[in-house]
Amino acid sequence: MLQRRNILWGLAGGAALSATLARPGWTQSPFHSTRIVVETRGDGPDLILIPGLASTSAVWSRTAARLSERRRLHLVSVRGFGELSAGANADGAIMSAVAAEVRRYIAEARLTRPAIIGHSMGGQVALRVAADEPGRVGRVMTVDASPFFPALISPGATVGDVEPIAQVAYQAVQFLGDEGLRQRGRALGLELGGAADAVFGSMGWQGGDRRVLAQALYEVMTVDLRHRLPDVTAPVTVVYGWSRDEASPRARADSLFRGAYASLPRPAVFERIEGAEHMVMIDQPSRFLAAVERFLA
Repeated sequence: MLQRRNILWGLAGGAALSATLARPGWTQSPFHSTRIVVETRGDGPDLILIPGLASTSAVWSRTAARLSERRRLHLVSVRGFGELSAGANADGAIMSAVAAEVRRYIAEARLTRPAIIGHSMGGQVALRVAADEPGRVGRVMTVDASPFFPALISPGATVGDVEPIAQVAYQAVQFLGDEGLRQRGRALGLELGGAADAVFGSMGWQGGDRRVLAQALYEVMTVDLRHRLPDVTAPVTVVYGWSRDEASPRARADSLFRGAYASLPRPAVFERIEGAEHMVMIDQPSRFLAAVERFLA
């Protein structure tokens, strides 16, 4: 975990994780929000990128560098992750409120049917935005994200199965921080009968406010958006890590992700990235960028 964090700091140039996320060539949007911060760069069709749990826009550094010459990028960071102050995310539900702010940003910035790429928790946020505003989103890519994450560990899992584990995970992060997250990640895999890498492994952990981390983790474990998929009319591409090694939990990824998105009204495009785990854009950057290019074509 420490090694992955160091990689992220290197990609971001260290200073990218400051409270304002100011970076050369990037502009912090004048959009005022107590939930999110948005950086913009480039010119062309609009593309919004949303990171996952405990990550900031730094995880998109390589992707953004390649795309900013041809796209107008909007990099979202959730307050309370990394070095950003928690703001309104310190209390109450997070993901639904963040999705509402992304929708408000799209409206106030007058974006025309932007594409959205969301990693992990950010993928769930992207699905919410697309379901709530079916006419305002051009297309969606989820990166190692599921409408119900526990189903990637055990397809028959229910919110009721996960709720007691999620409550313990919430308390663990509140009081134990990083180590609490790692402990509960392993426990979730064991208790649901599978490996937990798809949910917790290699998260690109940049830390943050423990109140926000604990609540966001609780939501990642318990939110089930499968009933909202019929409302998503935009084309959806699903990117995920895969392994040909039958001993790896990733060998089962094809069927798990296809099952997770089965209720979309328009069949999704599935892009498996061999050799990647949860942080697909960092684990296999070239293969990931190729998938993004196909998604945007």
